[in-house]
Amino acid sequence: MKRIDDHGICYVCGSSNPHGIGLSWYSDDENIIYSDFNLDISQQGPPGYAHGGASAAILDEAMGAAVWRSGFNVAVVNLEINYKRPLPLGQPLKLVARFTEKKERKIFATGEIRLPDGTVAVSGTGIYIVAPHLFEPGRYRDK
Repeated sequence: MKRIDDHGICYVCGSSNPHGIGLSWYSDDENIIYSDFNLDISQQGPPGYAHGGASAAILDEAMGAAVWRSGFNVAVVNLEINYKRPLPLGQPLKLVARFTEKKERKIFATGEIRLPDGTVAVSGTGIYIVAPHLFEPGRYRDK
């Protein structure tokens, strides 16, 4: 499995964002993203558990990364998240996200976050569209 370079200031997968989650992505296939991670108090929602927005952000970024690895520069236009179990803080969690298909302008991906026992805690689907103009050099600055 190969580690994918982080994205600097990215809230989810960047190593230089002091307020970010800082996940590392791995891939052994162009269409699948993996991550083993723990969440901490900075992602807390209910006491001892992650905020739902943190898991949504993680799935959005991971599914988007799977689509990017498939050769498309995209932005999400629809994100559906299913919360099945709360994500405990300080516990090992596993993420898998994958590009699933392209239909005309829409590009689809799925993802899930699993608890230490393998139970799916949060799953999601995303619809993305090609949006290379959002990623032009100099359009946004990392500050």
